[in-house]
Amino acid sequence: MKNQIITGLETLIAHPPDDMVGKRLGLLSNPASIHGNFRHAKDLIQDFFPGRLKALFSPQHGFYAEKQDNMVESRHFMEPDLNIPVFSLYNETRIPTKKMFDEIDVLLIDIQDVGTRVYTFIYTISYCLETAKKYKKPVIILDRPNPIGGVQVEGNLLTKDWASFVGRFPIPMRHGLTVGEISQLFNREFGIHADLTIIPMKNWKRRMYWQDTGLVWISPSPNLPTPESCMVYPGQVIFEGTNISEGRGTTLPFEQFGAPFLDTEKIKTEAEPLIKGAFLRPVHFEPTSGKWQGQVCKGFQIHITSKEEYNSYLSSLILMQLILKHHPHEFKFKEPPYEYEFERLPMDLLLGSRTLREKIVAFEDLGRLSDQWQDELNGFKSLSRKYHLYD
Repeated sequence: MKNQIITGLETLIAHPPDDMVGKRLGLLSNPASIHGNFRHAKDLIQDFFPGRLKALFSPQHGFYAEKQDNMVESRHFMEPDLNIPVFSLYNETRIPTKKMFDEIDVLLIDIQDVGTRVYTFIYTISYCLETAKKYKKPVIILDRPNPIGGVQVEGNLLTKDWASFVGRFPIPMRHGLTVGEISQLFNREFGIHADLTIIPMKNWKRRMYWQDTGLVWISPSPNLPTPESCMVYPGQVIFEGTNISEGRGTTLPFEQFGAPFLDTEKIKTEAEPLIKGAFLRPVHFEPTSGKWQGQVCKGFQIHITSKEEYNSYLSSLILMQLILKHHPHEFKFKEPPYEYEFERLPMDLLLGSRTLREKIVAFEDLGRLSDQWQDELNGFKSLSRKYHLYD
């Protein structure tokens, strides 16, 4: 295929770095860590570096991405084909231990990110970088596309007081960087300073969405089954912090949302003039798990009509505020715990701010609020350009 995207994994196999020769290797990966020929990274590394792969590491949702929900831990186990340990980094610890890193000399990371601040894979990587720095182990990241593009950046920056496992660093909700780029930013800007190498992709352009890459989408986690679910995720994820179903337990997680009590006609009428680049189609659905399990929910499926115009984060804030307006007694913010936080409200962790929730509840104008965070967003864009690996 002309201008086919070559991932970092494919480049590694074609041109392995000299400093990997003879080293004990570890690999952080999950089912989306595949070559263009559908072979998994662990099998290719085993073939090309026989006997050198000594440990595997898994992020949230597990090595096989089988765990459905938040705070559902995956276990450590022995990988049956290679007979090497798989260390879960979503278990009793989210931070790799010395004992884990004693097994390896070099850590390879091949993880498909989804371009959103609250998606925990990038923080698992950040903890790996910190541990690697502490124990003097090099890290090599095999880069992959940002499925929602490298141009648009959305939302307020997280405030440091609201750091958590769904937001360690002050970045916006939609960051516009590849996993390699944002890892370099974390490493240099937030004082980690690990020995980090990025093996870049070839032929990826910042303007590309996943649908432009020619690559096959493999779900990095159970509730992001399609590139479309990734497009809405930076906004729709906020409903995890409420009693509104974000579509978990249905065939369209994050693309559809609702609750038994929603007045879809009133919400649609008010939302349509405010939301650009998407159509809200009223739907009924019945979750098989999670919120409102076994009950019919009224809500919407979001159909994106213009990827360039659609601002998922602002659109979902508007929708949440309209639900608050029309259902002040039925709508609830979810109580802790959420992602190993047992005191702070999940909504504040998701928004990266307590004051933003307070302003939404006070029915402040969201267009004006988004204008207020434009300066800090521009500052992040300027900073992040230093780490762009692609035009």
